[in-house]
Amino acid sequence: MSDPLDTVFAALADPTRRAILTMLLEDDMAVTDVAEPFSISLAAISKHLMILTRAGLIAQEKRGRVKWCKLQPDAMRGASIWMQGFGQFEPVHLEAFERFLAAELPDNPDK
Repeated sequence: MSDPLDTVFAALADPTRRAILTMLLEDDMAVTDVAEPFSISLAAISKHLMILTRAGLIAQEKRGRVKWCKLQPDAMRGASIWMQGFGQFEPVHLEAFERFLAAELPDNPDK
């Protein structure tokens, strides 16, 4: 996808990726910790993380032998601005976004 907005919305379209973003709202996490609550392979989680990274929603970095993931909240700015153009959406704030995700996501995201 060439349009960054398309890439962000495509990344947000998957419930597993939204659950990962919700987890990263709390703090940076090691990839293995991100994978723990899901009943899918580490390779599958890595693919989800790569999609989130390409969309600019997270950053990944190596710290020693461990790969860490960090939320990049500014990546939501373009999507927020686009939604505001419709006049029915408030600006996305991290706390409001977290409440939205908590309401939208099932308790067990891997179902």
